[in-house]
Amino acid sequence: MTSTNSSALEQFRQHFAKDASASVVVFLVALPLCMGVSIASGMPPTAGLITGIIGGLVVGFLAGSPLQVSGPAAGLTVLVWQLVQQYGVAMLGVIVLVAGLMQLVAGLLKLGQWFRAVSPAVIHGMLAGIGLLILASQFHVMLDSKPIGKGIDNLLAIPGALLQAVQQGGRPLQALGIGLLTILIIAGWAKFSPKKLKTLPGPLVAVLTAVLVAAIFDFKIKYVSDLADLDHVWAVIQFPTIENLKRAFEPAMLIAAASVAFIASAETLLCASAVDQMHQGPRTKYDQELAAQGFGNALCGFLGVLPMTGVIVRSSANVDAGAKTRTSAIIHGLWLLVFVSVLSFSLKYIPVASLAAVLVFTGYKLAYPKILPKLSEFGKSEVAIYVAVIVTIVATDLLKGVVLGLILSLLKLLYVFSHLDIRWDEDFVNNRLHLNLKGAATLIRLPKLAAALDEVRRGAEVHVHFDALDYIDHACLDLLTNWEKQHEATGGSLVLEWEELSHKYHQRRTSARAAS
Repeated sequence: MTSTNSSALEQFRQHFAKDASASVVVFLVALPLCMGVSIASGMPPTAGLITGIIGGLVVGFLAGSPLQVSGPAAGLTVLVWQLVQQYGVAMLGVIVLVAGLMQLVAGLLKLGQWFRAVSPAVIHGMLAGIGLLILASQFHVMLDSKPIGKGIDNLLAIPGALLQAVQQGGRPLQALGIGLLTILIIAGWAKFSPKKLKTLPGPLVAVLTAVLVAAIFDFKIKYVSDLADLDHVWAVIQFPTIENLKRAFEPAMLIAAASVAFIASAETLLCASAVDQMHQGPRTKYDQELAAQGFGNALCGFLGVLPMTGVIVRSSANVDAGAKTRTSAIIHGLWLLVFVSVLSFSLKYIPVASLAAVLVFTGYKLAYPKILPKLSEFGKSEVAIYVAVIVTIVATDLLKGVVLGLILSLLKLLYVFSHLDIRWDEDFVNNRLHLNLKGAATLIRLPKLAAALDEVRRGAEVHVHFDALDYIDHACLDLLTNWEKQHEATGGSLVLEWEELSHKYHQRRTSARAAS
């Protein structure tokens, strides 16, 4: 124990300079995102900042993924907004508290790896659907208006709202200009910014530019001060009442909490897996990370602020900035705390349209179907599940989309392990038969395989090809072995083409490495 502590202390001393420098970058990235996510969730912007503080100071210290940064996430905005509209801010805290306890228990029971077993098609479909919902809702906020309602309504109303803003002019047009300026700067900053300034995050530069433009031209648009009391930042905290805690065991509350816990856990562990591919340091301890997230969300729920997840934008910024240990994530939380405590008055100059534009761009990045080529390598069914999840989320709601994706994944699994195609190719000249198997050769399809073998003519040379086979179990292998002995007695032979299966496996591994 002593050697472990001394090793951790030595790492802290050795990497403190790099971690401290990286923490500033992460803080600058987190600042606009925390506020933007909070506004998109129907909460005051300071609620997101408090969640970011907890994500740094608490979860950063306990995390199983040292370089992952936690905070309010775009992936939860749609669900949180729905919960706020349906149950109110006070009950949101109770729901998040219960969700955090669910995550904590799951982590202590070592269920972290099970969350990673969710089909990638479902996870990426969920993120893409969330991205579309964020884009659709925040586009209206970017016009200094409000989301209309459901995701599909917001999406279909964008052309009309845009045309109305252009025709009406004034405040909607000014807000649109600020929003488009923000998006253009974020999109172009990485490519066109001077080398000396590339360390500055695009969203921060975009928001600061929007503040200057709005001030110079005296735009009469919504500012953060219109959404929050910046003189009493900590007033946003709402502790749960006894009456609200009693409602935590209602079926609707438990379903809502389970939804938050599932989506937060899936997004966190997906993010942690991605972060592991970005650096050569310690790998993620998934159960520890899940428990840390649960503790953090329980604390967020107790304070009545936003839930959190591991977030890929801040985490990748952390790694790119040269962070080596968890110290960077912890210090970024300290910077957020100092800012909220001392400099919160400066938030009043930030246009709401600029923060909404940050989320519009984030939603676009989430929704962009960059994963399709990789999913298509594993069959059209994965692409179909991905599309079905997106369409259902946009047309109905997030929970229905995820549940449908899980059901479709289960049905696909049942089909894969119960479907076997058998095709014969005959070579009469060489007295040879080629048996081509496709699908899964399991106990369920053993009678079909046995019937096919019974039709083989006596004395033939039989080649069994596995190149299109996904799985074969012991029962089918035992059948082939026993049948080989019987067939050899008739003067025939059996050749199992194992090399094809091995080659297919190595091809898939190479393809997976290239895609990652």
